[in-house]
Amino acid sequence: MACDPATDAFVAHRNLLFTVAYEMLGSAADAEDVLQETWLRWVNVDLGTVRDQRAYLVRITTRQALTRLRTLGRRKESYVGPWLPEPLLTAPDVAEDVELADSVSMAMMLVLETLAPTERAVFVLREVFDFGYDEIAEAVDKSPAAVRQIAHRARAHVAARRPRGVPSADEARGALDAFQRALETGDVQGLLDVLAPDVVLVGDGGGIKQAVPRPIVGADKVARLVVGGMGRVADMASMERVQVNGYPALVLRLDGEMDSVVALRIEDGLITGLYAVRNPEKLSHMDRETSLRR
Repeated sequence: MACDPATDAFVAHRNLLFTVAYEMLGSAADAEDVLQETWLRWVNVDLGTVRDQRAYLVRITTRQALTRLRTLGRRKESYVGPWLPEPLLTAPDVAEDVELADSVSMAMMLVLETLAPTERAVFVLREVFDFGYDEIAEAVDKSPAAVRQIAHRARAHVAARRPRGVPSADEARGALDAFQRALETGDVQGLLDVLAPDVVLVGDGGGIKQAVPRPIVGADKVARLVVGGMGRVADMASMERVQVNGYPALVLRLDGEMDSVVALRIEDGLITGLYAVRNPEKLSHMDRETSLRR
């Protein structure tokens, strides 16, 4: 079978393009749509004019993602309750790339949500994928000087909001162990011991499943709500440890059906954020591992 250079190039870079789109959008479903749009444009490109196929493909993907990001912003305004990124079941190699795992963690994805669309694109391309300012300028249709300023602003914005330090794999596992044990035994004190005093619980049911309508703040409130909620479903609940967005997380099943994915934000060995995604429309990528690449 004759090989098609356009197809070969797209397939070779597909996981990278998906990662770029997902980091910009926080939605795997929208990232897949962006890849489809990228492919439709890529097959019409004269490859003889392309100096760097990777950069060219990322440029198309970034432009499509920016267009979709602006549409997503309008959709989020009418979203019922808090909005969380779509969780991904990630392969072990994502966790091994510490910088990649940090950039797609649920905590970091929520920080990226606070950036304006162009700031988010510039930050992702520069800080995560190490693209040069000239390449980014072409992707976002700005001058290199403007991109440098945007990158500086975005870095400062993210630095003020991102978790302090990246938890080690052992630290993340230890916190998750303690969290799971407390849930399974109904041990409120055991849970308080692993929660930071100002821990925040965010639930995303999307108006389809019941979830906390606004973030719950404070260890005592969060512990009692979580243990009380588990107590009501204990006889039909099971928990499974998985890798979500590069970090250990829990999948809660009720009567064998996936009910929610709970991701943790961990700082200094304590849980500072709990992110529970219950919206079934956001759990479709949890049935298979997603390969992410830089």
